Amino acid sequence: MKRGIQGYYITVSTAGEKAQAFVPAPLPPDPSVHWTPELRNKFDQAWLSLGRLDSISALLPDISLFLYMYVRKEAVLSSMIEGTQSSLSDLLLFELDQEPGVPIDDVQEVSKYVSALNYGLHRLAEGFPLSLRLIKEMHRVLLSKGRGSHQTPGEFRRTQNWIGGTRPGNAAFIPPPAELVMECMGKLELFLHDQPEPTPVLLKAALAHVQFETIHPFLDGNGRLGRLLITLLLCEQKVLREPMLYLSLYFKTHRQYYYELLNTVRLTGDWEAWLDFFAEAVIYTAGQAMETSQQLVNLSSQDREKINGLGRATASTLQVHRALMAHPIATAGWLVEKTGITPATVNKSLAHLERLGIVRELTSRKRNRLFSYSQYVEILNRGIEISD
Repeated sequence: MKRGIQGYYITVSTAGEKAQAFVPAPLPPDPSVHWTPELRNKFDQAWLSLGRLDSISALLPDISLFLYMYVRKEAVLSSMIEGTQSSLSDLLLFELDQEPGVPIDDVQEVSKYVSALNYGLHRLAEGFPLSLRLIKEMHRVLLSKGRGSHQTPGEFRRTQNWIGGTRPGNAAFIPPPAELVMECMGKLELFLHDQPEPTPVLLKAALAHVQFETIHPFLDGNGRLGRLLITLLLCEQKVLREPMLYLSLYFKTHRQYYYELLNTVRLTGDWEAWLDFFAEAVIYTAGQAMETSQQLVNLSSQDREKINGLGRATASTLQVHRALMAHPIATAGWLVEKTGITPATVNKSLAHLERLGIVRELTSRKRNRLFSYSQYVEILNRGIEISD
């Protein structure tokens, strides 16, 4: 079965030179996906992994605490792919109004990713459809501060862009010209809404991600939004009750191959190789998310057991411990605000947690002391430090 190029080229004049921009054919692929037994089996495994991941979210004692941190881990990873140098600790410090160890623009970008994701999920929960309007609204949130804030947030681009290289002539890829962006995105929206035909949701997420990256409809933030689209689609279609699947770490680890596959789809129509990779990413990532959640549950229950031996100080120390699970780097002042406990009691609780080896003080000053639930942060950090 031979497909060939998935679209056509059009000559554009940009940055003072002529270049060949690529306009993708609308989805679904034609001819349709060739389901070999191997590919079918891989997608079945991916479905099973998603089912297990979804059931874990129902079993976690406090899913909101886990998600609060897990979403931040994803924000750091997704922004790292775009070259942003911000760690999970930097983001947590920024949220406390402390001084992060990297340029403020970097941390703002990561923080806005969290805001954009939460905004999108909130809109879906209100019954708003996954649509071009929602994608634009999320883009406005994503680029409201930081480096991309001058790149027309919330608007499809009105000028030509390119990917890789210093100019159109040496670019790795040139997306469709600006005047065709709305038409291409309109067709993608129809596909998301099962027109011209219904598409199974996991297949839809895999195909839509490539199409979005190919159209590159914004001047900035396309990669981050394209990855968010996968999670939003799975949540909108109720495959996942909670946003627990993020493929950024897998894409980051296999970055070169990921870009090659996107290009191969465009040039030869080999959707099957991409789908095999995508299913593998889902299987691996769902497994990692389950493992991480299990490790965090085990750690917190072990630590609660230690705290339960504190006698009269147990109740207040458990409250401080729970607040640290939501934000594992915190000042005593922040903990007072979050728990409603008096400063003296919070400080006593922190002293107990330090003595038990649960919490570590990061500063050695008298005021605004900073504390870290270090093992919790360590579990979440696994994978983030993988180099390109």
